[in-house]
Amino acid sequence: MKITMKDINTDGSDFRAINYQQCVVHLDDATIEVNTVSCKNLEDVLGGFGRAYQILAQRDVSAAYSKENPLIVSTGLLTGTQIMTGLRTYFSSYSPLKVSNKGLPGAMWSAASGKFGSKLRWTGIDEIIFEGRSETPVILHVKQSDAGPKIKLIPAEKYSGLSSHAKIMVLREEFDDCHFAVIGEAGENYQHCYFGSVGCSTENLMKSNDDKCRWAGRAGMGSIMGYKNVLGIIADSRDKKVPLPGDIKELNKFIASGPGSRKYREVKKGGLGGTWSNYAALGKLNIVPENNYRPQANSNAQKLERPEVEKEFIVKGENCFRCAIACHKNIYQKEADGSKGKFLAKFDYEPLNLMSTNLGIHDGQQAAELVGLCDNYGMDSISLGGTISYVLDYNKRHPDTPLLNGASFGDFEKIRELVVQTGKGQCESVGQGVKQLSESLDETSYAMHVKGLELPSYLPETNPGYIWAIAGGHMSMQTYGILAADGDTSIEYWVDAIVNKGLYMVRDDLTGICKFSNLDNQRLVSAIKTLTGLAITEAEIRDAVRNAFIFGLWLEKKQGFDDSDYVLPEQSVTDRNEHIKVPQFLTPEYVEELKKQVFDSFNQEIDKLCQEIEKLCA
Repeated sequence: MKITMKDINTDGSDFRAINYQQCVVHLDDATIEVNTVSCKNLEDVLGGFGRAYQILAQRDVSAAYSKENPLIVSTGLLTGTQIMTGLRTYFSSYSPLKVSNKGLPGAMWSAASGKFGSKLRWTGIDEIIFEGRSETPVILHVKQSDAGPKIKLIPAEKYSGLSSHAKIMVLREEFDDCHFAVIGEAGENYQHCYFGSVGCSTENLMKSNDDKCRWAGRAGMGSIMGYKNVLGIIADSRDKKVPLPGDIKELNKFIASGPGSRKYREVKKGGLGGTWSNYAALGKLNIVPENNYRPQANSNAQKLERPEVEKEFIVKGENCFRCAIACHKNIYQKEADGSKGKFLAKFDYEPLNLMSTNLGIHDGQQAAELVGLCDNYGMDSISLGGTISYVLDYNKRHPDTPLLNGASFGDFEKIRELVVQTGKGQCESVGQGVKQLSESLDETSYAMHVKGLELPSYLPETNPGYIWAIAGGHMSMQTYGILAADGDTSIEYWVDAIVNKGLYMVRDDLTGICKFSNLDNQRLVSAIKTLTGLAITEAEIRDAVRNAFIFGLWLEKKQGFDDSDYVLPEQSVTDRNEHIKVPQFLTPEYVEELKKQVFDSFNQEIDKLCQEIEKLCA
């Protein structure tokens, strides 16, 4: 991104002086253009979904799998800079999974860390837009050169059918010192699997040869890549090595050891041990999802808490590129002498829970195998686990007429079979996601999704904020843990939490830094000033983030989302679970009143933005 400081007003408001480099790939005829684009507003400058959604808004898309639907690969303003965690890449499109009740696809983004985003920025490209569809499999090669980025499509038939990890391993042998974004078999089988993911390579993966991608998992961005017949992207650039400014050095120390990243660091570094620590914290309240988000009156969830798993396996905290948080909790076999053996899987809270406890699986070895298979086929573990748990619940309720292979909670072999079949495109019942599966069966009350996106590992009984999440329940609305923390069930509390607090967690889906840094706005604007020369205020950051979120709600309305889409799973509102140890406050009347008050606020802001939106879409 090029910033010409002499052209910027002292208040930083003239964003037209800021340009970014956009690559448009026309897959229909294999032509490529590189454009220098002037920013229109601060959302454009910050990047990520804030810029991508403005592009998506200009498209009329009635089906996710259509040539009219672009796939946008974006970076953030701080991607590839010297700030710790400045690594993120964003994949945005209209989703095959997030679909309104009118049948129109919703706009979505999914983010990944790793080194791919930095390598892409260092080629000189800030954004890639894939238009149309290639008739044959291709890979995009973006290469840095002294004359500017050189970009070409290369035939990719020989990579078809390989797992995500195998693709990266083969590409690495052919393209030295590069990083990659690839899809697995699930993405290639997009017709039968709507939640294919995009795997982005990491330094750890390249050095260890282990399957350690970082994933843009949610909403089927890998399936969109598969539809377009794009199997991967190669970012081919030299590592950017420049002196680290003193204030950024101090900031990085703060990120690595400060309160914001504490939850994700290892205990020996003053942390809580990662998102995995939710097992113990939420387990005390018996709100760890089990058996399709329905905690039981037992202690089974404790069997997969980290101290229990460490009795049989080696758990090692490992890093992304130039990051000291070490949020990756990688699981290895423990050899007879206690040493580290074969790599098995990476345990984050969501993949672990939704691919094990929530399926009635309470064995560490089995959990690691299911999580590893999900990654290897390139699927979103939240959607896969949430849909399979529905199948198991359905089979429990209909023992005489079960679905598919008749799998039940805890039946590892049959659950494993469903995972493999889905990854290979042989089980569309699961691959279409829980919304469409449950509607086809006319049995939706215990289908755990909102707006077509399967829920993360926080019970809907504890989080009505799910209704307003624009890109996945726990990554675009920060209300998922507040009932456990505060215990407040008042309407006033929840309206404030949603309208004035929770939405701001999407900030780093623009900026390029990781949410696990939990950096405050004061330090963020200081870092932006140091690293880019751009002087913006904390208030401007907040306004840009809010505008981007409100824009996302407007895009939902554009795609037909209405009151019937903004609902929680019926079971969570009408059928209380006596085993849960938090207030169960949701009723149909409560939810309707909450919706009224929240939308009264948000709709006013959407109306204020309408004129700007109409200008943009004209």
